[in-house]
Amino acid sequence: MEVALEISNLSVYYDKLCALSDINLKVYEKDFLAIIGPNGGGKSTLLKSVLGLLKPATGEIKVFGQSISRVKSTIGYVPQHTKFDKSFPISVEDVVLMGRLNAKFGFYQRFTKEDREIADSTMEELNIYDLRKRQIGQLSGGQMQRVLIARALSANPKILLLDEPTASVDANSSVQIYETLKKLNKEITIILVTHDLGFVSSYAANI
Repeated sequence: MEVALEISNLSVYYDKLCALSDINLKVYEKDFLAIIGPNGGGKSTLLKSVLGLLKPATGEIKVFGQSISRVKSTIGYVPQHTKFDKSFPISVEDVVLMGRLNAKFGFYQRFTKEDREIADSTMEELNIYDLRKRQIGQLSGGQMQRVLIARALSANPKILLLDEPTASVDANSSVQIYETLKKLNKEITIILVTHDLGFVSSYAANI
């Protein structure tokens, strides 16, 4: 099976503070990897390095055998659910469509019919199509997480990175999110940062 992500001798610093030291990791295509560890242990730093948002002090990261700069569009990212302005006038559909911007270049691009069809299909897959016109401030934590996953998936990634996707949701929503990820894992590689040991041990192939 093809190697989806290969990290070799990776070290990352914030000024003089070492966040990651000599990390080596291989993740194979369609794997479901959970990364666990204490707060401040470097889990989010690892994801940001894979995304190309942080420049490593040493080491190399390859995605499907190529440098990150050449394959960024193959990676989808679901950040930690943070507080936002609930009055901001944007709908679920608008947020999901933002994922299509990853594949575009330049400013002032209009969404095509294909973009909208992909967004609609993704919302249907995650059972949020009925919410598409709803303003984001009206969503529950679990619904918002599925919207963020849909945004990442609308870019048609080969690898999906998720940073604490169940941190702000109840147990029932956590089950729904993990069941969704289990289904998605049949087609794409999933790398998940979490503290949720109880759930993740039932779903992840590797920890």
